[in-house]
Amino acid sequence: MDGELGDFLRSRRARIRPEDVGLDSYGRRRVPGLRREEVAQLAGVSVDYYIRLEQGRGPRVSDAVLDAIARVLRLDATEHVYLRTVARPKARTAPTPEARRVRPGLRLLLDMFERAPSFVLGRRMDVLAWNALGDALAGFSRMPAAERNMPRQTFLAPEARDLYPDWPAVAAETVAHLRLDAGLHPDDKELAALVGELSLKSEDFRRLWADHLVKAKTYGVKRMHHPVVGALALPYETLAVPGEPELSLVVYTPEPGSETAERIALLASWAAAEGPGEPEDARGLRA
Repeated sequence: MDGELGDFLRSRRARIRPEDVGLDSYGRRRVPGLRREEVAQLAGVSVDYYIRLEQGRGPRVSDAVLDAIARVLRLDATEHVYLRTVARPKARTAPTPEARRVRPGLRLLLDMFERAPSFVLGRRMDVLAWNALGDALAGFSRMPAAERNMPRQTFLAPEARDLYPDWPAVAAETVAHLRLDAGLHPDDKELAALVGELSLKSEDFRRLWADHLVKAKTYGVKRMHHPVVGALALPYETLAVPGEPELSLVVYTPEPGSETAERIALLASWAAAEGPGEPEDARGLRA
């Protein structure tokens, strides 16, 4: 993930037109957006300082400078936090064990969501555990363990574009969330391998990754077309797991009485009739 800060800053200044920030658009521009010297001028720093920052050669940058650059580049709250993360990466220490195991209490909590498809995500958006409805919705138990990963499913699974009517939006959100993970864990070799694989196999992923999109998937509505019950409009909430900072709990919350809720109930009946999928270890109880 070397050069992430410079790539991110260049991608963001390319979005800003000079006239958007009160500057005259003079001279022929080789690339769209603001020049480096224009960002430096508006942020109140020297051109040399900003160039060294983009090149990753600058000293430890202050909050005030990062805030000024974020203002000039019109970063949203998530992008602003991301800028601080990649501009001041944490000192490298011995790696801590990665959470790949879902504790029994969280597993029980998943199963208590009888009317809400739910699953647990770990690093790199790996799917670590799910409840029966989550499995009926996404088919996690039918996937090989190595393929239980949201980016891999979104870009490499043949059925993904049929499952998501808004596939371009889902793809962009997935990449934006994955880049947040990359900013927090710049030395993650497995993440680098995943990005390399997806870049090699998917032109769409390669294009979206180059755009340096950054976005947290905290809540929203996901439209799906399930092969058994048809069209679904599923609100979702992504919740932090106390004591497990690398895990998140995703819960789909169909509105009671809605057509989607009725179809989810039908999906539950279908799943019960089909019987359980793979054994417990495939559902996230064992590492």
